[in-house]
Amino acid sequence: MKGLDSLDWVFISVYFLILFGVAVWVILKKNETTEDYFLAGRNIGWFVVGASIFASNIGSEHVVGLAGTGASNRMPMLIYELHAWLVVMLGWVFLPFYARSGVFTMPEFLEKRFNSKSRWILSIFSIAAYVLTKISVTIYAGGVVVSSLLGINFWVGALSTLVLTGIYTILGGMRAVVYTETIQAVILVLGAGALTIIGLQHVGGWGELKAALDPGYFNMWRPPSDPEFPWPSLFITSTIVGIWYWCTDQYIVQRALTAKNLKEGRRGTIWGGFLKLLPVFLFLIPGVIALVLKQRGEIHWDSPDQAFPVLMSNLLPSGLRGLVAAGLLAALMSSLASVFNSCSTLFTVDIYKKLRPEASERSLVRMGRIATTIVVILGVLWIPIMANISGVLYEYLQKVQSYIAPPITAVFLIGVFHKRVNAQGAYATLVSGFVIGSIRIILELTKDSFSEGSLVHNFATMNFLTFGAYFFLVSVIILIGVSLLTPAQSEEQVRGLTFGTLTPEQKQANKNSYTWVDIVTSLIVVGVVIYVMTTFTG
Repeated sequence: MKGLDSLDWVFISVYFLILFGVAVWVILKKNETTEDYFLAGRNIGWFVVGASIFASNIGSEHVVGLAGTGASNRMPMLIYELHAWLVVMLGWVFLPFYARSGVFTMPEFLEKRFNSKSRWILSIFSIAAYVLTKISVTIYAGGVVVSSLLGINFWVGALSTLVLTGIYTILGGMRAVVYTETIQAVILVLGAGALTIIGLQHVGGWGELKAALDPGYFNMWRPPSDPEFPWPSLFITSTIVGIWYWCTDQYIVQRALTAKNLKEGRRGTIWGGFLKLLPVFLFLIPGVIALVLKQRGEIHWDSPDQAFPVLMSNLLPSGLRGLVAAGLLAALMSSLASVFNSCSTLFTVDIYKKLRPEASERSLVRMGRIATTIVVILGVLWIPIMANISGVLYEYLQKVQSYIAPPITAVFLIGVFHKRVNAQGAYATLVSGFVIGSIRIILELTKDSFSEGSLVHNFATMNFLTFGAYFFLVSVIILIGVSLLTPAQSEEQVRGLTFGTLTPEQKQANKNSYTWVDIVTSLIVVGVVIYVMTTFTG
């Protein structure tokens, strides 16, 4: 790998100066209320909302992991990047309910729709899941990127980026996060786009790229009998995970809640959907290019997760290499900032405020900063554990999410469509779902200790995509079954929180929040997703 030169460092330095200039400007603004600190005063426009959604999603684990997917013949994982239509679904289906209810967090919405027990369990589980997955995986991937690019120690790179991100997130709150993420999204798209174009030119174009690989390498649809990626399970489970991540997870939805009104929020999700179409071309294709160049003997890497930084350091000219390096650092920082702020919001609003309802706005903001600091420390403690991850990082992430998403998706999705689903059903689904998911993770880690062919061994080794599909089915059965066996909630409690209980005024307000432009642009996003799905067939 080629190291960074002086011009590269100039670009990186300029990026950091701009980033922290914006952060300081935001920090100097007052963050006296919880709405200011956690939701940026609910006064953000659609462009920043969409860019923030995109930047929050595209962390260094995406850049590293998705390129690794392209470099390791795991093309079916591409389907997780074609969930742009689910970002649009957030704006059309779920956001009107969230905005109308005035909530800060997703657990808070569950309390309004069901009861406080559902809120408690989702709050605690979400915080734990963020620390164990999002933060730890992002730090690990960031360490790989920083040590590869800057030629410094893994620990030094990961810790410095973690601490710097933590500082502006703690001081500036959500406003600092969304504005810095907008800058980071622009840098990342420009840098990665340049690498894709130069890489394709280097291998001789798209035709040469396909010719250099085995026939069917680009086929993301494998037969139902495929042991790794059977297409029915892949489509079902990826959609379940996508609905959880894009439509119900605090990490993403919090960005849409910062919008000044429902119209801006919905347009932000449509813009975010357009941006979400880019990773296929910005990160996965460079991974495939890196594989072809490795086969030719022009570059070398040991692990597929090193494909992107190695390609970047070898192909890009001085200066541009620094821009892409800045983009990768931006991806790391934007994801960390997002999850820090989301954890802080969940803890402060859903746990601390419930325990101390008399707490002042100032003390809640102070607790939010303390919570962010604790999450930063926990993230640091998880670095040595995540440094031992092996294999393709992106697949690891999707596996874990397949064990988390099904019960939450069932409760939110059916909860807004069916008013008969009640609090007892939701609570039973969340508790049983988290137990089943935990058992699966534990058994998968200890599968070698069970006799092959036994019921426990079969459960532990079942394809994770097939498991996710069945897990969702079980969650739906528990949700509906328990709800039907217990008394229905009163019409008054669920009014306005399900499609079947909207008042005429609420329906009219929803119609007034969009125009034909929003409908057409949403259909374009869906159309592009279908086109890509049918194009990657071999």
